Amino acid sequence: QVQLVESGGGLVQPGGSLRLSCAATGSVVNINTMGWYRQAPGKERGLVATITSGIWTNYADSVKGRFTISRDNAKNTVYLQMNSLKPEDTAVYYCNALLRPSTSLRYDNYWGQGTQVTVSS
Repeated sequence: QVQLVESGGGLVQPGGSLRLSCAATGSVVNINTMGWYRQAPGKERGLVATITSGIWTNYADSVKGRFTISRDNAKNTVYLQMNSLKPEDTAVYYCNALLRPSTSLRYDNYWGQGTQVTVSS
């Protein structure tokens, strides 16, 4: 009964900031990589940022310098701080986690329900 619960989406003006949160709930043995993906209308779902169980991060070129991914392992939570938002950032943002539930012997890929981020004046 592991779930990824997202929060923080909404409507912001260009240049504004938003912080997304995603918490893995349920019986989780271990969480490997966590990340954020987004899908804009008419486009494929693409990577925004990922973070390993350690400190290493990876960002899409389009968000480098503006977005920051971080995690709190004690809370099984990943964050995405989004600054200097642009209209092109408008998309549904999905949380992703490669984790091992207590009921499984292998790692499984989990997705959040998605949260809408709209950047518009």
